[in-house]
Amino acid sequence: MTASAGSATPDRPTAENPWPVRTVARKIAEWIHRLGPVWVEGQITQISARPGTRTAFLTLRDPSADVSMSVTCGMNMLRSMDPPLQEGASVVVHAKPDFYLGRGTLSLRAKEIRSVGIGELLARIERLRKLLQAEGLFAAERKRALPFLPRGVGLITGRASAAERDVLSNAQSRWPAVRFTVINTAVQGAQAVPQILTALSKLDADPDIQVIVLARGGGSVEDLLPFSDEALCRAVASAGTPVVSAIGHEPDAPLLDYVADLRCSTPTDASKRIVPDVAQETARVRELRDRARRALRGWVDSQRRTLEQIRSRPVLADPYAPIERRREEVTARVERARRAALGILATEQSTLASARARLAALGPSATLERGYSVVQYRTATGELAVLRSVDEVAHGSDLRIRVGDGVVHATVDDVTAAAARSHGPTAEEAHDE
Repeated sequence: MTASAGSATPDRPTAENPWPVRTVARKIAEWIHRLGPVWVEGQITQISARPGTRTAFLTLRDPSADVSMSVTCGMNMLRSMDPPLQEGASVVVHAKPDFYLGRGTLSLRAKEIRSVGIGELLARIERLRKLLQAEGLFAAERKRALPFLPRGVGLITGRASAAERDVLSNAQSRWPAVRFTVINTAVQGAQAVPQILTALSKLDADPDIQVIVLARGGGSVEDLLPFSDEALCRAVASAGTPVVSAIGHEPDAPLLDYVADLRCSTPTDASKRIVPDVAQETARVRELRDRARRALRGWVDSQRRTLEQIRSRPVLADPYAPIERRREEVTARVERARRAALGILATEQSTLASARARLAALGPSATLERGYSVVQYRTATGELAVLRSVDEVAHGSDLRIRVGDGVVHATVDDVTAAAARSHGPTAEEAHDE
């Protein structure tokens, strides 16, 4: 049951005893009022100061996030600021949080508004530069080289800006086939950083984009502040796609120039760095082809001269001469070998004839020619045997008598044994032998 207006409010609401809206609003207001005054830094995106009113309404936005708050201040405070407060200006506000019960809205009641001067902005940028440099975000070794001919180029720039025209026209005149994906964003003011971060994330996730270009024309320090924003610098440093910074003119140097993989002095310079010049590349190819042709011709001429020198050598001028010399050498060696073999053969023949003569002189034929004979008889088995004793034959035995010039066959008529002798055979017996 809902508590009535006059009843006591429970310490903790429940489904049975909920708090009314006014109680919740009052408790929120109590908590907010306990905060006390705070110093807040941001960028003015809207000023509403109607004539005849005593209160001005401002919108204070965080330059690095999509967060804003309403600020109220007296018209006298707004008029007394020198220079006058304008939209896009960076300010530091001393204000007290205020919760309006009637509408349930939170706002800041400004007690003091200070414009952030150029000196302060530059000092903050310098402190941030030292911080990022100490973290290694400016190191040359982490910067990536751009592809020679990117498949696709992402361009983040202002809508219908001169920077967009410079990049597109110059790049397409250098390489007509280049393909751009253009995302137009705010390039100054409170909306610049969130929109650039969104565009950078989208292009970095596209696999067809191999280079991302952030381009903007020149401007004041305040205009170029988004490109020195810490969140943007860290996003560029962590991007997986190489990023080219083409912000302002040559003297301008936002922190993005130090973090990007390539810094270009102007958007026109960026168009010359991201794609090659087709005319220059064609001329370079033609020059390389000419150099290759000259080098090949030089090599062929050198090899031809080498071949001529080799052909002029005696061994190639008359290739049959060495063969003829070798043939003559072989013929001479064959003749020497033939003569040596004939000499050896003659010597061996002479030696053989001498041995044959000695053998003939010592052999049985020579003895038989001197008058001796060999008497043979047939044994009981029918074989011929040399007769050595009268006891080996009997009357009527057939004999075979071999003399120097033939064979005589005879028959034994008588067998007479010789008497014993001590002085050798008689002359007649020796003649018979």
